[in-house]
Amino acid sequence: MICIVDYGVGNLFSLVSSISSLGFEVRVSSSKEDIEQASKIILPGVGAFEDAINKLKINNLDQIIIEQAKKGVPLLGICLGMQLLFERSFEFGCHQGLGLIKGDIVPIQDYVKNVKIPHIGWNKLKIIKNSPLFKYIKTGDYVYFVHSYFASTEEKYISSLTDYEIELTASCEYKNVFGCQFHPEKSGEVGLKILKAFLEM
Repeated sequence: MICIVDYGVGNLFSLVSSISSLGFEVRVSSSKEDIEQASKIILPGVGAFEDAINKLKINNLDQIIIEQAKKGVPLLGICLGMQLLFERSFEFGCHQGLGLIKGDIVPIQDYVKNVKIPHIGWNKLKIIKNSPLFKYIKTGDYVYFVHSYFASTEEKYISSLTDYEIELTASCEYKNVFGCQFHPEKSGEVGLKILKAFLEM
């Protein structure tokens, strides 16, 4: 069973529809038991980092996710969900994340001059790691982004980049923990192929 963690942040309809269309059983849940029994865990998210991490902490969902990831259960963070995987975010202050991947979440606007913030729209992926997440896609494929912050981390944790005046972290991974800054569920056929690759792990 695939568990999408429901902690009150984001519209999950597109994600559920995408996974169901691929033929996988999916459950949206905030239940400790469902998360612990899941063969794969997806952490979505839209909005502000501080609000999201605080909502995860309400029912100790943060600790349950960390425990399952450390047991080797494949975990995929999407958009804000990816940002939560890191150690810290500097969105309106400094906030602690789940700490599953080393690095910080920082504002794009501090690094660019000639592009609009937030970064919204279709951008090419530049794949820099032979990731199982990308076994059905290639460099140059387009995916859909909506974000104002990005992951500043060591190259060894970055699996793909995208160009937005500078190269931004588009996806990351460490062992069984994966993150997509873009929205695979809104990225058409390419996004479905990425989700399929994760769900087959």
